[in-house]
Amino acid sequence: MLTRVSGRTDTFSANFFSVVDVHKPKVEYFDVPGRTNTDPKGFVRLVDSYRVEPWGLYMARPSDHQRFHYLESWLLPSVGLRASIFHMREDMTVGRIYIDIGEFTSGPDVWTSVDHYLDLVVLTGESTELLDVDELIAANSAGLLSAATAEDAVAKAVAAVDGIAAHGYSCEAWLESLDMPITWR
Repeated sequence: MLTRVSGRTDTFSANFFSVVDVHKPKVEYFDVPGRTNTDPKGFVRLVDSYRVEPWGLYMARPSDHQRFHYLESWLLPSVGLRASIFHMREDMTVGRIYIDIGEFTSGPDVWTSVDHYLDLVVLTGESTELLDVDELIAANSAGLLSAATAEDAVAKAVAAVDGIAAHGYSCEAWLESLDMPITWR
């Protein structure tokens, strides 16, 4: 079992010192009664299914992306995570869960997601990899993310990495231990 820390390239150190494209935190909207999802670029997509639970919001929708055809996500405000499965057009990644670290808030109708740069990739039963530390540092340095928010993002990521590892590298088992059972289609 292994937990790796890296950037977009193969090793943390190689990416840590590379030039990073600095951008504002990505904001996304989830309109539950309207059954739409507005991505950070403003594209509005129809949603097949929303399910609101006391611990979070489930969304399932088709995608027009060249690499994946369907997306399932859970927004989990209390742990600051969005767990997603991308159904790839050429499915080589069975058991892979992508986790965005951020701030997720529920409204009466519309939920909001603000990405705080850090991502985890969980290979169920095998490993968890932390990505985009370089983006977090660059955003903080550029004044796009406060030191307190950056520190909170790191704390959320560390808690998730520890919890997932302690549950045999199963995101689902860790979340169930927190009384947040998640399921996929």
